[in-house]
Amino acid sequence: MTKRIGILTSGGDCPGLNAVIRSVVKSATRRGWQVYGIPYGTQGLINLEQGRCTIEDFQLRDHGFDIPGLLRGVDILQFLSGSILGALNKGNPSDPDNAREILEGYRLLGLDALIALGGDGSLDIISDLAQRGHWNWIAIPKTIDNDIPFTEQALGFDTAVDTITRALYDLTFTAASHSRIIVAQVMGRDAGHLALRSGIAGGADVILIPELTPQITENVLDGICQQLVQLRQVDRQFALVVVAEGVHNHLGAKEKYIGDTLAQQIQAHAQRLCQAKSPTALINVCHLQDVETRATTLGHIQRSSVPSSLDRLIAAAFGCKAVDLIADEQYQQMVIWSHGQADSKPLDQVIPFIKQQHQAAVCPSPVTLGDPWVKTAQDLGIYIGEPVRLAETMMVTEQRNR
Repeated sequence: MTKRIGILTSGGDCPGLNAVIRSVVKSATRRGWQVYGIPYGTQGLINLEQGRCTIEDFQLRDHGFDIPGLLRGVDILQFLSGSILGALNKGNPSDPDNAREILEGYRLLGLDALIALGGDGSLDIISDLAQRGHWNWIAIPKTIDNDIPFTEQALGFDTAVDTITRALYDLTFTAASHSRIIVAQVMGRDAGHLALRSGIAGGADVILIPELTPQITENVLDGICQQLVQLRQVDRQFALVVVAEGVHNHLGAKEKYIGDTLAQQIQAHAQRLCQAKSPTALINVCHLQDVETRATTLGHIQRSSVPSSLDRLIAAAFGCKAVDLIADEQYQQMVIWSHGQADSKPLDQVIPFIKQQHQAAVCPSPVTLGDPWVKTAQDLGIYIGEPVRLAETMMVTEQRNR
């Protein structure tokens, strides 16, 4: 049976979005279906309702992205970052006018089903719209933060880890050349997955993530300084510190550039320890007050780069799985990555949990104490927080997430 399906990318961009679009178009076209790409998320539906574009402008075809020369069709999309459809979302259903225009635009398209790529926030928004409009839809999780529940991995995460790891490699050698401590701030919102995995892969000596180190306390600074002293005792004159953007400052407040603050506090704390001749100051701690610290914020470059092979594989599997679910009329599902393959989870289990976490101001899928990468970091001797309080902190986090 021929179907008309739509696809949109909502929220921020990440590597692999175009690869999913390619997968959906190829899989659906083989079934004889029509695919419509909705530009700029739900804003595209508003534009359609307002007459700024036509339905024909939305149609995607297997041969619809021809490039002069040898390249033909949509296959080129798997290599491209960003989203050819755009990834804005201005359709908050709390605005009655926006909601009305979005629902009318969707009706005009006459879709049998919608595939929506988004993070936890945008999927929450689309779920509300889908309920109002009685849409048949499939969700595909995408975010470099990897903080969407019920899926082992979200689209875009693997590439972001690779991008940060390459940056840490470069920073290591400039740190070594000048005998400096370099603090690298990475994204992740309130989750530490990016910082933890890229820090391990990039050879970090210290990794601070919000789940294990909610804020930078005196004890945390003591731990960092002790780690740096231990490195100097084995003749390592430089160090690499990775801090996730979700870590709060010493006052418990969130800062846009927490990496800069941390770099300043490390140097100031070393000076205080030396001047006070603190018993917590190990031998050679006074040398740290002369060591330069530098901070760098990697920023939005983490959301770009050519999709990794794993993200392309996940994108291909996610797109095909979404089309299969629509073919079987198994709607209101989120495609997930589980045990090395694409599977699905009912949205009536996913969305309520996300809403609950948002209302509690808690990350929907944080790093847990049982995460094997936490143990790996500890076994490698990486400082990841206050050892005595790790279990207590994680226990509180896990209780709030139940």
